[in-house]
Amino acid sequence: MQQNIPNVPESDSDDQPTRSIWRLLFWLLLILPLVVYYFFLSNGADADRITLDYSRFRQEVAAENVTAVTIEEFEVRGELAEAVTVPAADSAGEEATVTGNQFTTFIPAVGDDSLLPLLEQYDVRVTAVPPTDSTFWAILINVLPFLLLIGLGYFFISRMRQSGQQIFSMGESRAKLYDQEKEPITFADVAGLEGVKTELEEIVAYLKAPERVQRLGGQAPKGILLVGPPGTGKTLLARAVAGEANVPFYSITGSDFMEMFVGVGASRVRGLFDNARKTAPCIIFIDELDSIGRRRGAGLGGGHDEREQTLNQMLSEMDGFEPTENVVVIAATNRPDILDPALLRPGRFDRQITVNLPTLSARKDILQIHARGKPLAPGVDLNDLARGTPGFSGADLENVLNEAALLAARQEKDVIEQSDIEEARDKILMGLEREGLALTEKEREMIAYHEAGHAVIAAVLPHADPIHKVTIVPRGQAMGVTQQLPEREKYIYPREYMLDRLAVMMGGRAAENMQFQTATSGAENDLKQATELARRMVLDWGMSERFGFMALGGRSQQVFLGEEISRGRNYSETTAREVDEEVMSILDAAFQRAHDTLQTHKEGLTAVAATLLEKEEMLGEEVMKLLFNLPPEAQAAAV
Repeated sequence: MQQNIPNVPESDSDDQPTRSIWRLLFWLLLILPLVVYYFFLSNGADADRITLDYSRFRQEVAAENVTAVTIEEFEVRGELAEAVTVPAADSAGEEATVTGNQFTTFIPAVGDDSLLPLLEQYDVRVTAVPPTDSTFWAILINVLPFLLLIGLGYFFISRMRQSGQQIFSMGESRAKLYDQEKEPITFADVAGLEGVKTELEEIVAYLKAPERVQRLGGQAPKGILLVGPPGTGKTLLARAVAGEANVPFYSITGSDFMEMFVGVGASRVRGLFDNARKTAPCIIFIDELDSIGRRRGAGLGGGHDEREQTLNQMLSEMDGFEPTENVVVIAATNRPDILDPALLRPGRFDRQITVNLPTLSARKDILQIHARGKPLAPGVDLNDLARGTPGFSGADLENVLNEAALLAARQEKDVIEQSDIEEARDKILMGLEREGLALTEKEREMIAYHEAGHAVIAAVLPHADPIHKVTIVPRGQAMGVTQQLPEREKYIYPREYMLDRLAVMMGGRAAENMQFQTATSGAENDLKQATELARRMVLDWGMSERFGFMALGGRSQQVFLGEEISRGRNYSETTAREVDEEVMSILDAAFQRAHDTLQTHKEGLTAVAATLLEKEEMLGEEVMKLLFNLPPEAQAAAV
């Protein structure tokens, strides 16, 4: 569907030729005096001509060494029969000299009536040149400063005029109109999110044929609010809707409306909606809506005159849509809890669509899309990468493949191999390798046993996630890592899984205690995660024998999607003490279980630690093979 695009606010591109001409004139006026001097006023003096003082000149005439001269006013240029050596013009010393037979000298200002008779006496050929008419150049040099001042004045006036235009154009819309022909994006470019795309297909159908809905007296949603964590594809979805419907797509962020001058934001909102009405049907996409859509009045964030006026204008514009205008507003935010209620009522943003992080199957599809145009080695398994990236957004997955391409290019490879992808994933998850870290053998041994403790318990316990990799290579803030990957996407976690996970977390501290009879600071993160998990088991999930079915966690006040600012407590100090005791009891039981398990598989623990000390990294398959291919007596205990 072809649309007549209105005249969007013009920039100062029309002034570019004028500015270029005046800039060229400015430089010409600046360089012209130098050109006049060197090429006209200096008469094109030869660089090889030497300068004789007048006394030396008369001596050379008397010595019959001068053959011819040319006299022009007070300047005398001539030729010598034999070259002479004179001091250089730029040096007063005797060491710097120049030699030549072409010379220049000057007649004293008082004149010399005996010069011509002297030249005739020694048969010197004399040529007289009339004085140069320098009237034009004299006038030019006198007028040039005034021309230069006029040019500079015009230049500064033009700049001031442009600044004034920018001030008066401050209230114009800054929305970008995307050309769908140059950057075509459709639902085929959006992997996963099938439920979200199904919801948005209704908008596409309305924009393609609005009369179908209007014939039945209905109205399509005026506003669609996409809610989800960063990087989940909210902007991509909005552009895909525009691409599917083949309508103009205006894109702007909430911060583009804001200025220090009150009223500018409201003016930009008016300009944006006026342009959209002229190109209807079309889509307006506002990213980061929360920057202008915060709750008005006192409270979280306080009041702000410019923001509130901008929000009021947006509310008014969305209410002003007629049923036949066919303008759909799509907005995105990851902070829906702070939006003003007036924005979310029917008639404005009628529909909220949650864009969640991709599932396992969606991650596979996303990786397939981002792998387009990237030469992958035959052994690359994107399914394994999708399984190993739970909680990654679409932007995170794109970043993994991009990092893998950079690593392969750094090693001058022709294709991206599985090792490059693994290295890229580890880099994003755990950070860069810490090079130059001088660890003693004792420290390396402690780290190896710590990670071996995690690995052995994860391999033995029935409800723990499978081991993907164990490493003692320091990365970021971690001195070693044991990675576990779930076999499938999990949405419900049973109590048995939680207890096994706690035991895996305690495996590192238990291995240190059993092997070295000490405790190290390397278990800091393990203990923090285990404490948080045990507390949630008690407070939120009812997995405590003492508190049974009580949920003591209270309501969390969300500020950012996926994060909480505070947690209210609705129980007494006595109950709080009992909660702490119950959490401690769960953690003590997890540690004792980990310790007993490692005692049973002590030979396997030693074997895994020794292999880590030798190779620094082990895959999960190597750990399992090492544990369950032990000597018969140890294997029986393991099974």
